[in-house]
Amino acid sequence: MTVAARKPWSKPVLTPHRTGTNKFGMARHRFYRSEVDGVAIEELVERYGSPLFVLSEHRLRENVRRLLRAFRTRYPRVRYGWSYKTNYLNAVCATMHQEGAWAEVVSDFEYDKARALGVPGSRIIFNGPYKPRAALEKAASEGALIHLDNLDELFLLEDVARQMGKTVPCAIRLNFDTGYSEAWSRFGFNVESGAAHDAARRIAAAGVLKLTGLHSHIGTFVLDPRAYAAQIKIMAQFMDFAERETGAHIDYIDIGGGFASRNALQGVYLPPDQAVPSIDQYAEVICQAMMEAVRGRKDWPWLILETGRAVVDDAESLVSSVVGSKRLPDGRKSLILDAGVNVLFTAYWYNHECQPTRAIDGIPEETVLYGPLCMNIDVMRASVWLPPLGLGDRLVFNPVGAYNNTQWQEFIQYRPAVVMVHENGEVAEVRRRDTLETMLAPERLPAALGTPFPNGLPE
Repeated sequence: MTVAARKPWSKPVLTPHRTGTNKFGMARHRFYRSEVDGVAIEELVERYGSPLFVLSEHRLRENVRRLLRAFRTRYPRVRYGWSYKTNYLNAVCATMHQEGAWAEVVSDFEYDKARALGVPGSRIIFNGPYKPRAALEKAASEGALIHLDNLDELFLLEDVARQMGKTVPCAIRLNFDTGYSEAWSRFGFNVESGAAHDAARRIAAAGVLKLTGLHSHIGTFVLDPRAYAAQIKIMAQFMDFAERETGAHIDYIDIGGGFASRNALQGVYLPPDQAVPSIDQYAEVICQAMMEAVRGRKDWPWLILETGRAVVDDAESLVSSVVGSKRLPDGRKSLILDAGVNVLFTAYWYNHECQPTRAIDGIPEETVLYGPLCMNIDVMRASVWLPPLGLGDRLVFNPVGAYNNTQWQEFIQYRPAVVMVHENGEVAEVRRRDTLETMLAPERLPAALGTPFPNGLPE
């Protein structure tokens, strides 16, 4: 008599029916992810600990090459400035510069960081609403592309130029309404009010600055490429005005960044592979608009791109471990992870894809993912369908490469290590995990406060 093999036991789960998930139904099934570029995640965690950020050098290089290929095959004069604020880990920035990217910075700190990495001032785009005098003096002396944000900054750069005894090239940042998204009127000079026109006239009249470029940034996570076509049309019209009325020669048009990554923005019904345009779709619309804008011109201006999120986001993952679980009063399962919003800041506006690192038997159920912080807002995912995970099981969040390593916080928990998997399969630690020593290094304890409980131990 042959005895049939027993099927593996699965814990029974009662899942209450819930309405109103979204009109497309339940989230699609998620498979597991056990490696990054051929390197086992478990091996990485054993060596560097959990939580852990993992960068893929191959994906990073592949993304920037795809971006440049898409644009340079459609418009002949394209420059790319790597957005430091998106991810200014040295390993990321150095990879971008090896691929030919300039540095796009928005502070004196980021400017100094780019110079420390060996980027000459002549290959730095200096944006941002606040540039201290010392930073402007350095940028002007080193030939950086200085983008003016306001009149006070314009007057300050004029004074710097007079002190240096030379004419300083500069650009002005424009803001305007494209009709596709909310206008970012906080930054730059407004076109509709005439403030931008007055700034161009002032530059020409002062005689110590030279207007050579135009810059604008229309928003973030822009899902409709036509917004960029409208942007370029407005900028081209302003370019014609500046050259005709002030005698300027515009050498470049910088359209900023804002391209969406394949991430799931909260509040958007469609999945990223349907909602987010491809790089080629952005390039087709933008370059066609540029070609129309330069028709009839003898000298074609450079097109400068500053996109960061679309290049780095999917090149980095966050590995986190389950450290606890509980059943919520409404019947949903919840898991406590060792990584929270202190290191995954973008969890506030993305529903990051998360996958186990191994195949797990059992029926998926709606799960809430919490971090380890003693704060009610520490929610990594408010709702996600996952199989039954237990203590020590791991989840991989991706894409997480944009704005997390620059906005993470020294709050309650140590910040984790970051490693990069190189194209040859080797692994390098590109940022060490915080320790008590690194956390306390900037502090200074006055001698009078150095003795705890000077009057004896409290009751």
